[in-house]
Amino acid sequence: MTHRSKALATLVLTLSVTAGYAQSAAGSADTAPQTHPHHKRHVEKRGPSVEDQIQALQNQMQQQAGEIENLKQQLSDRDAQLQQAQQAAQQAQQAAQQAQSAANQEQQTVTANTTAVSNLQSSVDDLKSSTSAAVVEVRKQTEEVKKAVENPDALHYKGITLSPAGSFLAAETVWRSNATGDGLNTHFTAIPLEYSGEGQLTEFHATGRQSRLALKADGKLDNVDMTGYYETDFLSAGVTSNNNQSNSYTLRMRQLWARAAFNSGWNISGGQMWSLATETTHGLDNGTEILPGTIDPQYEAGFVWTRQYGFRVAKDFGNRFWIGASAENPQALPGGSNPADETIGAAGDTGGLLNNQANYTFNRAPDLIAKIAAEPGWGHWELFGISRFFYNRIYPNATATPASSAGAYNDTVTGGGIGGGFRVPFASKKISLGLKGLYGDGVGRYGSSTIADITFRKDGTISPLHTWSALSTVELFPTNRWYIYLNYGGDYVGRDLQDGGTDGYGLYTANMSGCDTEALPSSSGGEYAPGGTGTCSGNTKDVQEFTAGYWYNFYKGPKGMFRYGLQYSWFDRNLWSGSGGPLNPNGGAYGKDNMVFTSMRYYLP
Repeated sequence: MTHRSKALATLVLTLSVTAGYAQSAAGSADTAPQTHPHHKRHVEKRGPSVEDQIQALQNQMQQQAGEIENLKQQLSDRDAQLQQAQQAAQQAQQAAQQAQSAANQEQQTVTANTTAVSNLQSSVDDLKSSTSAAVVEVRKQTEEVKKAVENPDALHYKGITLSPAGSFLAAETVWRSNATGDGLNTHFTAIPLEYSGEGQLTEFHATGRQSRLALKADGKLDNVDMTGYYETDFLSAGVTSNNNQSNSYTLRMRQLWARAAFNSGWNISGGQMWSLATETTHGLDNGTEILPGTIDPQYEAGFVWTRQYGFRVAKDFGNRFWIGASAENPQALPGGSNPADETIGAAGDTGGLLNNQANYTFNRAPDLIAKIAAEPGWGHWELFGISRFFYNRIYPNATATPASSAGAYNDTVTGGGIGGGFRVPFASKKISLGLKGLYGDGVGRYGSSTIADITFRKDGTISPLHTWSALSTVELFPTNRWYIYLNYGGDYVGRDLQDGGTDGYGLYTANMSGCDTEALPSSSGGEYAPGGTGTCSGNTKDVQEFTAGYWYNFYKGPKGMFRYGLQYSWFDRNLWSGSGGPLNPNGGAYGKDNMVFTSMRYYLP
């Protein structure tokens, strides 16, 4: 109920009470009983009259009406206030809602800011970490750039890396108990026989000719690594070379090859290189050949190798197994009987580019070599085969009367051999053991002694000789400074008796009567033509060599390597026995030699 309704109800109730009171007063006056005279004084004291009462009521009503108006005004004021309060409340509620919304937004903003701050902090931490890594990387790159500028490991030219690694300067000597006249390089099958003039003299040579210059070029593409390699030394002589005053020994080509190694594992190379028959340290890769650690440039008897033109194709299977094949430059080494009715080659043509002081065989086809290599996790293992194709022209009527070239024909013979080897480490790679060998018919050229490949029958046809070469190696690496090696190896060629023993190699009829007699020097050569033995026509049976040596590194680091080497070698050369000789009833002869080599080398880094 509103205040206005309550005021109207109060007014009606007041009017009703007033009217009822007036009626009650009038009725009382009309019906009042007559009082006793003794009551007269009491009647005179009656209350106000009706008019006074009505007037009083009217006054009261007017007063009440004013109060009602006041109440009505108050009610109206209160209604206005209430409305204002309601409006204010609504506004306050709206303000509260807006404030809540703002608070929610602020909370969201705070949450977002918190997340942003957290992310920012994380980013800052990452940035700090990245910055630290970047600083380290920049420092590293700066050091590498500084090193590349001040101490470059290689030179760079149009995207190609050039490196002189493999180059060294050498000062070397050799002393022999029996003179050979070879210089630093030893001709194994020319070891002087026991009673020869050279066998009674010693010799000493000092030289820097084994100093080596090398240059390797690498160019990398997305799917292929291209490599070129050149290597040379001064172990060659020209017509002006001598030891008289200024030597003038000439540069020679040791290696000169190019290779393309594809990411698929295929490898193609060609040029002057080590033969595929040469042992390698990794797969069948050029440049990883492992050579005896000797100072002698002829290496070691029994070492299987050539260094010649070759075209090679190889495939790598997971860096564990390799297979390859090559076609290589051929050359035949004849020995034993030599009938006059055939020709196998010629001396170098003076109008060409071959050495006119050397003989070259006519070759029908290149030597073919196939090889597999495995590195199963312990050591390096190899197996290979060689095919050779010998070729000459025969004149069956050369001894007829009259002599004639009629009926001349070409003779072709195939030879070949099989070889293999391994090299394995022990004692945490401080010891390495190796064994390598080759056996076959007509493969003597691949042994380090360059013993004979073939001989001839009486009719001039070719007969390949049975040969084998083998080398055992023990290598010790006690410290980073020391490298010690022990080698024992040999090259052997078997007897080959043809035509009832009258032709071939290692004949029993060979005249050995002068093997124990020192021959006089040649009168045509004077003091520079020492005598060998007397008549001693036996063929070489084998050459054996034992070697012990070491290399000591005074320095090995970023500036290269400076080292000293010492080597001792003992040689034993044996001839097949023949006939005659009072001190050699079986006709045998031999030569022995002791050699000491020294080397001081500085290797470029």
